[in-house]
Amino acid sequence: MPTAPVPLPPAEIIAAMRVIAPPGQARPDAGTLAALRGLTRELVAATPGAADEHARFLAIRDRQLPVPEDALTTRLNGAVILVTGGTGCIGSALMTQLAAYRPARLVSVSRGTAYGYPRVPWAWYRENTDIRDRVLLDDLLRLIQPDIVFHVAAQRDPGLAETEVHRTVTTNVLGTRNVLAAATEAGVAQVVCASTGKALRPYSPDIYTASKRAAEWVTSQADWPVRVSAGRFTHVADNSIIYRRLHEWAAGRDGGAVRLHSDRIAFYVQSAAESAQLLLAALLGGARGQYRVNAISDLGWPVGLLDLALGVLADTGSEAPVYFSGYDRGYEEIPFPGLYDPATAVDVSPLLNAFEAAAVVDSPCPGVDAFRADMAPGPGADGLLATLERVCGWTENPDAVRGALDDLSWALLNGTLRAAPRQALERAAALARRHGGSLDTGHRRVLRAIEDHAADEILDLTRLDEILARRRLFRYRLGDWACRTCDHDRAGHQHFRPGSDCGWCECRRWRPTLWPRRRYRW
Repeated sequence: MPTAPVPLPPAEIIAAMRVIAPPGQARPDAGTLAALRGLTRELVAATPGAADEHARFLAIRDRQLPVPEDALTTRLNGAVILVTGGTGCIGSALMTQLAAYRPARLVSVSRGTAYGYPRVPWAWYRENTDIRDRVLLDDLLRLIQPDIVFHVAAQRDPGLAETEVHRTVTTNVLGTRNVLAAATEAGVAQVVCASTGKALRPYSPDIYTASKRAAEWVTSQADWPVRVSAGRFTHVADNSIIYRRLHEWAAGRDGGAVRLHSDRIAFYVQSAAESAQLLLAALLGGARGQYRVNAISDLGWPVGLLDLALGVLADTGSEAPVYFSGYDRGYEEIPFPGLYDPATAVDVSPLLNAFEAAAVVDSPCPGVDAFRADMAPGPGADGLLATLERVCGWTENPDAVRGALDDLSWALLNGTLRAAPRQALERAAALARRHGGSLDTGHRRVLRAIEDHAADEILDLTRLDEILARRRLFRYRLGDWACRTCDHDRAGHQHFRPGSDCGWCECRRWRPTLWPRRRYRW
């Protein structure tokens, strides 16, 4: 009797799928999709654990984060509270939890309406309020006079951010600044901001990550008279973008294929309830004069994307094929290898990088890690933020806005490194050097910046005049910055953008240009 063919192991099936349909295709042809469909059936059958992974992902929606109830009652009972983005998934969960503490007034302001989420019957929901409109925000906060503001509104889709660059930057960066400025004018006591785990990357060319990183810097500025703190979220199961897309693809929409960037992706997940409770913990952990960022300590084991996709296909009975498309713009394929330090990573939340792990402070919530966000980007960062605002006011051209944001992002990287402990810098550099041959251009530049700061090669420009005078040299005036490799000044340099005249030099290092102001007589 003929024997049944031996099923291939999953790794061999995946390898065959990659050969049949190499990454980078906008839409595989019908013949390729048919071949992928047969291999996907084999992969589902060969991965029985995918159903368990799917069930584990859905179960995360029920997770809760314990918070100090008595302390929250003291802070929130009888208070006037405003939530930006209070009609979205996390905003709605936050509004529900805040209502339980019986505030005197609970207000949500949002640009539009997100349907499908519960509302607090007695709360005031103010829609058509865009946080990019500073005048409207000023008027609204002056009218409401809130004691506490929770800032949750944002453009949160990394893929959409790459096409809607202007809206993402003006909402996430300038909108956050507007909220803080309006809260300051209205005499608000504390602002709690929602951030993202992607902001742990000290530098990123991706618009969403860079915009949220810049928003954290804006929030961390010491000159805000209000108390400011934040909570970092990772992937939220209740409003998961990828989970929604998996179901759309399983239903045959958008070309009829399940498009995964890779078969090796795993990601941390938390619930909307945990996210709201994290913001409540951040409220209690705020400290005047310090910007503290909070993240959940234990997020559980990461969810495997391929197993989740196969679980959805098995659950729905879909015949949609899986296609490994490669990484779209806005999603990082390989993180910077010095991002985590094995010496500290196991002790803190995975949403803290090696530099942040060195600045951990006490948290009022045992399930939360908090760190003091220190950034010392120097006097140039404020000017780059002003430039970004001017560019956004002049044009919606995505390349122009992207370039201005990227300039600010590199300045914030230097600010992060300038504030980091030398030991953390040296450890990060040593970890990254092991992967020197595989680093891309951006990561090589990050490594060089870390090495420079670790070796104290970057001067403290705020004390440059004092240093020169103390050495009885000429009194100099700080000019522009020039690239140490090609000697072009910053204004004329293209910062290693493709096709630029300075592309070859990779902007290795910058030095201040100086010229005499007047000679001292000694």
